[in-house]
Amino acid sequence: MNRIDRCFERLKDESKKGFIAYIGAGDPNLESTKNITLELAQSGVDIIELGVPFSDPLADGLVNQLAAQRGLQSGTTIEGVLQTVKAIREKSDIPIVLYIYYNLIHRRGLEDFIQTAAKCGVDGLLTLDLPPEEADNYELIMTQSGMNSIWLIAPTTPEERIKIIAERGSGFIYYVSREGVTGMRQDVVTQLKDRVDIIRKYTNLPIAVGFGISTPSQVRQVSADCDAVVVGSAIVDRIGKDGQNPSLAVEIGSFTKELSSGLR
Repeated sequence: MNRIDRCFERLKDESKKGFIAYIGAGDPNLESTKNITLELAQSGVDIIELGVPFSDPLADGLVNQLAAQRGLQSGTTIEGVLQTVKAIREKSDIPIVLYIYYNLIHRRGLEDFIQTAAKCGVDGLLTLDLPPEEADNYELIMTQSGMNSIWLIAPTTPEERIKIIAERGSGFIYYVSREGVTGMRQDVVTQLKDRVDIIRKYTNLPIAVGFGISTPSQVRQVSADCDAVVVGSAIVDRIGKDGQNPSLAVEIGSFTKELSSGLR
């Protein structure tokens, strides 16, 4: 069983909600990415999303754009990210999802990238700018590799398209809780339960909610209506500020443990 599926089975058995942490790969460098991931695995995080740095991250707000820029400046490449995942696998079984733009996959070669990622220990891909309707070959290769195809659903997605996306996904559905790009917010989106209920009509997959969640109280509020909460920009912002701290991984682990306390 895929590690993501196994993780959600465990959470369901324990009647718990999941905590998914997003960090930018290569920010401030790939060694730090490995160390932070291993620390997060010990700090209550259930799934890691690794953002693969890209020069034109259209779905991301300023905080994550700057993380991508720092990742590129540190010399991070696709191969470097995959080798970092491989190194993490020597010490941890935490599920890992690559948050990636399709051009990076296309340039490497679809089948080669997916098969290599799976061999290195990646459990799923969240390919931001690939429409599910154009992903038949992608999904076939993903299934053959044993990886999950994770799709986004937005607040503006019409119900007929929610049905299409939800039926094609695997692992979990990522519901973007608000319009626009990634980034920290002061308030929690309203009508979340109504939208999640619509998605549940078309899938039994777990539903994770992200975009804009940045405090323990927000984690607690959002978790009432979904199966997992995704926090990214708040963690990435802290990495950006403390990037030169020799105790960076421990600091990020402590900060993330504080955020995930909203689930307990």
